[in-house]
Amino acid sequence: MEMLIPIVALIVSGIVLVLFFYFRHRTRSEIQLTVRAAMEHGQQLTPEVLDSLTDSLNSRNGDLRRGVIWMAIGGAIFAFATLLDAEDAVGPLMGISAFPFLVGLAYLGLWFFLKRKTD
Repeated sequence: MEMLIPIVALIVSGIVLVLFFYFRHRTRSEIQLTVRAAMEHGQQLTPEVLDSLTDSLNSRNGDLRRGVIWMAIGGAIFAFATLLDAEDAVGPLMGISAFPFLVGLAYLGLWFFLKRKTD
């Protein structure tokens, strides 16, 4: 029974990744089909229309959202490590929690500096 926990965790992680990439691909395909249909019907596509379509893929606050989510994941792993009673697992879990936290910090830095650059 104890062996099923890591196996299920890996399977669920894989399913989440596959669904993420599938829906991302589907969104991009639908945008491309919309643009293609508009062009076939002879409609003019202004830069504002194209920008609004691509904004749905990459919002201005995307790095902010990713940064907050990654920092929350790192904080959750850190909190889990501090609440855990097993002395052998606390140190490695705290080290593991640094990776998503620093990725989130990097996203926040990108959001901050790119926002200032465009202003």
